[in-house]
Amino acid sequence: MTGPATRARDGLGAEVAARASGLLAAFNDAGLITAADVQVATRLGAIAGETDETVQLAVALVVRSTRHGSVVLDLRTAQQTVTADDVEALADLSSAEPAAETLEWPEPEAWVARCAASSLVGPEAPLRMEGGRLWLARYREQEELVARELLARVAEAPTDLDLAVLETGLDRLFAPADADQREAARIVATHRVSVLAGGPGTGKTTTVSRLLALLREQRPDARIALAAPTGKAAARLEEAVRSSSARLAAADRDRLGELPAVTLHRLLGWRPGGGRPRHDAANRLPREVVVVDEASMVSLTQMARLLEALRPSTRLVLVGDPEQLASVEAGAVLGDLVAAEGGPAVARLTTNRRFGGVGVLPDLAAAITTGDADRALALLRSGAPEVEFVEVEEGVVAQEAALAGVRGDVETTGARLHAAAETGDAARALEALEEHRVLCAHRLGPRGVQYWGQLAAGWVAATHPLRPGGPLMGGHYPGQPLLVTENDYEAGLYNGDTGVVVRVGGELVAMFGRGADPIPVPLGRLGAVRDVHAMTVHRSQGSQFDRVTVVLPPADSPLGTRQTLYTAVTRARRFVRVIGSADSFAAAVERLASRATGLREHLQS
Repeated sequence: MTGPATRARDGLGAEVAARASGLLAAFNDAGLITAADVQVATRLGAIAGETDETVQLAVALVVRSTRHGSVVLDLRTAQQTVTADDVEALADLSSAEPAAETLEWPEPEAWVARCAASSLVGPEAPLRMEGGRLWLARYREQEELVARELLARVAEAPTDLDLAVLETGLDRLFAPADADQREAARIVATHRVSVLAGGPGTGKTTTVSRLLALLREQRPDARIALAAPTGKAAARLEEAVRSSSARLAAADRDRLGELPAVTLHRLLGWRPGGGRPRHDAANRLPREVVVVDEASMVSLTQMARLLEALRPSTRLVLVGDPEQLASVEAGAVLGDLVAAEGGPAVARLTTNRRFGGVGVLPDLAAAITTGDADRALALLRSGAPEVEFVEVEEGVVAQEAALAGVRGDVETTGARLHAAAETGDAARALEALEEHRVLCAHRLGPRGVQYWGQLAAGWVAATHPLRPGGPLMGGHYPGQPLLVTENDYEAGLYNGDTGVVVRVGGELVAMFGRGADPIPVPLGRLGAVRDVHAMTVHRSQGSQFDRVTVVLPPADSPLGTRQTLYTAVTRARRFVRVIGSADSFAAAVERLASRATGLREHLQS
């Protein structure tokens, strides 16, 4: 076994646990677990007096799996499932391939028996176990809470609506051509908990606004909350509901009034610095209807806290696209709810209404979701005006000559940003910010956000007429695109919010989009922000851009999944450019992301 001095030179930097030994050191050396995973395992082992290194390894792997989004780890299949995505653990840390194939894994049945007998596993212990599957206790309890709350709520239908009046209202608000929306609204109105599922352009927000008008028709005093996981998604929800409501008849429009949208954190009164939110089982939310948009981004922990805070009679409507990526944090709640039998009512919207439902983009998204790589490639290579495939050999970074299209989009967007920002037109600058975005699966490396962000910043700097040296010289400048990377409750900014630096009265001010009016924030008051010429696909959820450039990961990257590709492609309103090889594109279409959870089983039982 290598010693601490040797291990400190293996290129993994802070991810190396210098004091680890035995199995923990070997798995840390191979990149399958990080220093943080090792620290949790050794600390819990010390507290419980557990010296069995196979049990400590199981703890580290459960922590690692949770960090990667899976709530539970099956020890009997861990060697296959953990090794399958070991590159992901190192994708942003090192170009070295992990030597996972040389590891000696514990014999599965003996491993399960040792863990089951450990003092670290049990009703009052930090881990829970069922068969060969292992959970951190916190997440097992959250799964049980979510299932218990949902099943209790769906067991009793609402009794506050006159069904005849509801049917009349449905006839009034939905045209015959919108039969799927009408049926979805009826399902949601008549259930305590429901999921409104559909892809971009299927009319989810239109259905929501008309649904709320129907509920207010019979319950004029119903208190409604609109929420989303991120500030950006909340702003888009508020704008979309306002726009959709404006097309209603005057009486229905007046019933709705102004409906602001907030983040889930703000809705629940989550306190800065962690801890439980202000609204919980002892202090319920004073709302009769709660609508949560972009529900695919809601983590298990957020869902548990939300359900705990809702009154038993509150209607909960979860709106989202189950084909998208799951939340950054642990869990795949929306996917589990849609797939589970016996869970909440699910209403699906399948008719794409964007641009009349015609064009290549809806067909491309559909081919990706069905795993039809040949069809998706044919559409991408079709020469249609909505798509472009910058096809490069696998393992080769696209050369400058092949990037004329993306460079043109970056420079055009940058010029419009600067022109609007220099004249103080914050609204127009924020509109320009959504004209084009580069999306990557990885953060580092030649296909990652850092590389492409610097490349795009260089293109902008080369043509920037307002500031000598351009944005690479440091400091702020008019038209600088910003991304908030940490919640800032005092400033009212949240992780994922985007904004632009604008010149106002001779001073530079950061302007962030939130509803109808931009939010000004003095530059000196800005917290954690960075330039946003490029972003990860995960961060793009809840956003839409006129034009999108997708940088594919390598064909063997575990981050190249069907959900990642679908999410990236469906961020585009009008045009998608894909940069990569045919092999990497086909591999992404065919590779399904998988998260291990126990929620679906809880709901079905």
